[in-house]
Amino acid sequence: MNVLTVVTHPRKNSLTFAVADRFVQGLKDAGHETEVFDLYRSGFNPVLWEADEPNWSADQQQFSVEVEEEMKRLQRHEALAFIFPLWWWSMPAMLKGYIDRVWNYGFAYGPNKLHHRSVLWLSLAGAPIERFEKRQYDEMISHYFNVGLAHYCGIPRSSVELFYETIKPNPVLIEKMLTQAYQLGLHYADRDWD
Repeated sequence: MNVLTVVTHPRKNSLTFAVADRFVQGLKDAGHETEVFDLYRSGFNPVLWEADEPNWSADQQQFSVEVEEEMKRLQRHEALAFIFPLWWWSMPAMLKGYIDRVWNYGFAYGPNKLHHRSVLWLSLAGAPIERFEKRQYDEMISHYFNVGLAHYCGIPRSSVELFYETIKPNPVLIEKMLTQAYQLGLHYADRDWD
């Protein structure tokens, strides 16, 4: 399988990137191909301007050169993985802007849908699991990514994995997360999807 792995974090020396590296190693060890797309260092502009706002009356949508290139990148892959920190119970603005601009009308939803078979949303959360379960934030987050984004855009298999307590984690917890990330990559194709 060919998996596009999109990593979103402003610092290369972050735990997010360490997790992404181990996830990618798991993919490769399982025989998958992957392209790692570093959203920050790519120079991608997350701000949606007029050129990428859908023309609701047109039969064919036309977007900016930057967005058209990213659409081509997505089309080259069968499956997706997004690795990012959880900020304000959601994705960073950089990733939200990528979704806003690239998963656009006529390409990802509306008359056409994304062709990908599966997507993994792997997010690093600073808070402990109890804080998520107390108000069902974990359920809300899973519903948003799995139903509001993936299923709405035609991806039948979608799963959210949250790594908790990622602010100042101890070495044992870090190693546990890295091992789990590797296993998620290694078993990407044969996992139980939500």
